[in-house]
Parts: sequence; structure tokens; C-alpha cells
Amino acid sequence: MIDIKDRVCEAVAGKIMSAEAAAEFVKDGDNVGTSGFTPSGYPKAVPLALAEKGKKTPFQINVWTGASVGPEMDTAMTQAGIVARRMPYQTNNDLRKAINNGSVKYTDLHLSHVAQMTRYGFMENRRCVDVAIVEACKIIDLGNGQVGLIPTTSMGNSSSYVQCAEKVIVEVNTSQPVELEGMHDSYVPLDPPNRKAIPVEKPEDVIGTPYIPCDLDRLVAVVPCDITDKVRPLGEIDEDAQKMGKNLVEFFKSEVAAGRLPANLLPLQSGVGSVANAVINGLVNSDFEDLTVYTEVIQDGMFDLIDAGKLRVCSGTALSPSPDCLKKFYDNVEKYKKYIILRPQEVANSPEVARRIGVIAMNTAIEVDIYGNVNSTHICGTKIMNGIGGSGDYARNGYLTVFFTTSLAKGGAISSVVPFCSHVDHTEHDVDVIVSERGVADLRGLSPKERALVIIDKVANPKYQPLLLDYFKRACEACGNSQTPHIMDEAFSFHDRFVKTGTMEK
Repeated sequence: MIDIKDRVCEAVAGKIMSAEAAAEFVKDGDNVGTSGFTPSGYPKAVPLALAEKGKKTPFQINVWTGASVGPEMDTAMTQAGIVARRMPYQTNNDLRKAINNGSVKYTDLHLSHVAQMTRYGFMENRRCVDVAIVEACKIIDLGNGQVGLIPTTSMGNSSSYVQCAEKVIVEVNTSQPVELEGMHDSYVPLDPPNRKAIPVEKPEDVIGTPYIPCDLDRLVAVVPCDITDKVRPLGEIDEDAQKMGKNLVEFFKSEVAAGRLPANLLPLQSGVGSVANAVINGLVNSDFEDLTVYTEVIQDGMFDLIDAGKLRVCSGTALSPSPDCLKKFYDNVEKYKKYIILRPQEVANSPEVARRIGVIAMNTAIEVDIYGNVNSTHICGTKIMNGIGGSGDYARNGYLTVFFTTSLAKGGAISSVVPFCSHVDHTEHDVDVIVSERGVADLRGLSPKERALVIIDKVANPKYQPLLLDYFKRACEACGNSQTPHIMDEAFSFHDRFVKTGTMEK
């Protein structure tokens, strides 16, 4: 067994055991809350042991995380058939297939809502967390029957799951450096009617503790682990992504010149993935300085901003860089952690904080329609891709809300601008600006018909512009030029053609 005695206090030394032994604390039908937000800071050894246990003796559990996690959870446990229900976000191919074929029930939630809904017992069986399984790099003795869990590369919902779980299992991961200590800010708000305002007034404010407190009598197992985070490479910053980044920078410059943004902008939020990372990279190559970030996931572009001397502070709930960037971080933890604060997602994604400090929300769309509605989650309206994640937390409450999409997908077979979104996650009321490689559609203050013309002109690809304009003009005529014109039997014609022919082209 891996030696972790130099990482744990004497108070828990007697609870060290194998992953297989710890897995026996998890029973059929349990609600299991885990650490992890993206493939960062999630438990690995115990989930693998649970998967093996399920192959021998079938059972099922409800798995609650912070967001997506790594293959040791979502691949292994899904393939073993032990996941009955999953929430609140995922990006895993095996799990996605299981959700879309109906074998796993998936609850897609706004990420800021999950912790409170869990504490209130809103979820499965109207029970709280039966077992919390969280990753730590160190366990310290707080005295008075409590220990402090030092998290690793994410916070997610760990603080709340540990607080309300009947049983807590901690994986102490030796692949995670103990130097991570001091980078976290664990804070769990009181629940209504006793809630106070979350006291974050600027991104650099620290309001909690650098550890997650846990009662010794509920900590049932400490499991040694040396399995690494399975962070993923980010896509190359291609020409379209570079153009979107440049379009964003030019838009920001115009907002500063008009007095609608300060010279160092406002706190930036950026979604997950290659497009979001590429857009942040556009700021690396800009003249903007003294930037601040209040977001959920910290990716390569944020580290590039630190290296360029352009970032004052980066607040998030998880580190999810590429493998190369993660190595760079591990090799220079003391340098980078001065700029980074990891908080529970209930705080990092707080709609109230986002609105109060004036977050600029920047997220990615699967498709947008001519009136400004955004689909972030579903392919052709029926099959889930990943989930809404934190985009709604920020989009509805941002000082400025921006969505990004390339104008084409699938080699041109799909137009990312359609007459009507096949699924709506963000309504036209919450979308200020849409950016593609072609340009910027500033929708603020426009009527639906004005938005349609701007989106078709600035965002849509010339390949599909004639089809979109034809639909819009005929819809205006058919509806007597009403507020939001649609031809009901043609509103999903682009999707219908794609399903039948493999292209949205006529």
C-alpha cells in the first residue's frame, strides 16, 4: 500500500485502508457525492473499486459530482452498470451514450444550484449525501474532533458534500503536490432563511478556510492513491478561433472607448473547452493589462495571461489545463498559486456575486437562432452533448453576456445559425452579444426582427445566409410582420434536412 503517513495526521492514521475495503461502505441505492470538477481533483481508486465490486455483485448508486470527472469514474462505473442517476454535468462518451439510450437517468443542472439542492434533500429519495468520496493531498488535525481536508486541483461541491454526508471517504493522492495547500477557499453559505450575502466584493477576496472541515466520527476511511488527473489536451487554436479572439478584443476596445468598460475590463468568466481557451488566448496577445478572472474552470489561456504579466488574480473552482500546462503548473506551484483561488462552485458560480461584481460572461454555443436564442446542450434537440454547466449561472447575471460559435460545423454540413434552436438553454433575453469568426452581433437594445438581420449578417456563414434570409422574409410575410415571425412547419427545417440527408443545405 502507498505510504501516506507523512500526509495525514495521527488522528486518522487508524482509518487508512485499501480502496476495496472503503468501497464496502457504499451500499445499493446510496447517493454518492464526490469531489471533481472537469477531470481534476476527482477520486480515482475507490470508484475503480466500486466498478469491480459491481461486476461481481450488481448494485446501483446515484452519482453526484461538481461537473464532469475522469474515466476512473464516468467510464469505469458506467461500463460496470452501477450508475443509476448522474448529475449535474458530464463530458464522457460512455456516459453520454448511456444517457442517450436511457440506461442512466441524467439531471442537467445549473452548477450553482447543486449544493443547496443537495443540502435541502431535493434530490433522489429526498435524502442528502449517504457517502462523500473526495480527493485530498493532505489531512490536518483541527482539534475538537475535526480534521481539515486539503483539496487538490478542484473544489466543486466537495465542501457541501463533506458537510452533509453521513459517511466520508477521503482519497489522499500522492500524485498531487502538498504545495497546493493555501490555494483553496472553502466556504459554505448558510441556507435560507438564515443566509447572509456571500462576502466577495472583488475576485481576490478570500472568505473561507484553506481546508474543508470534517468531523472525525463521520470520516470512515482514508485511502492511499497515486493515480493522476486525466486532464485532456486542448484543440489547436485554428484560424477561426484566432478570428473570434480578435473579434472579441476589438469589441472590448470599442466598449472601453465608449466608456462602457474600464481600461482593464471587468472580471472575466470563460467556459470550458478549446474555443473558450482560444478566445482567452486572444487577450494574451492584446494590449489589455491588470485583468481579473472570476470563473469556474482555469485553463491554459489563464496561465498564459499570468506568464504575460496581464493577470492580477484568477478565481475559479477547478484547474483544468492541458497535460503540458498541468506539468508546468506542478513544476511552478509556488509561482502560480499566488494568482489562483479555488472556491466551491456555489461561490464561484454564484449568480448574485456575478451580477454584483459585473462579470463578463463568455460561453460557447452549439447553435444560435436568428432571434438570439442559444442551444448549449443538445444535438438536433434530442441528444445531450454535455450539459448546461455554469453557462446559465453567468449568462443570466453577467454585466455583459457573450456567446461564441463558429459559423459552420461538420465541414459545412451544419449551419450554427438556424431559424429556431432545436433546444433552448439561454433565451434571447439573456444574450447580449454573439461572436463568430465572421464578426460580432451586438444585440443589445434590438427588437427580434432587428436581431435577426444582424445575426444573419454578422454571424452566419455566407453559405447559409440566403436560406436564412429567405426564411426570415417569408416568415415576416406569413405572420403579418409580427414581433417574432416564424413559419411553424419550417422552423426546424434545417435540422430536419440534416437528419434526413446529412446536411442542412438544400
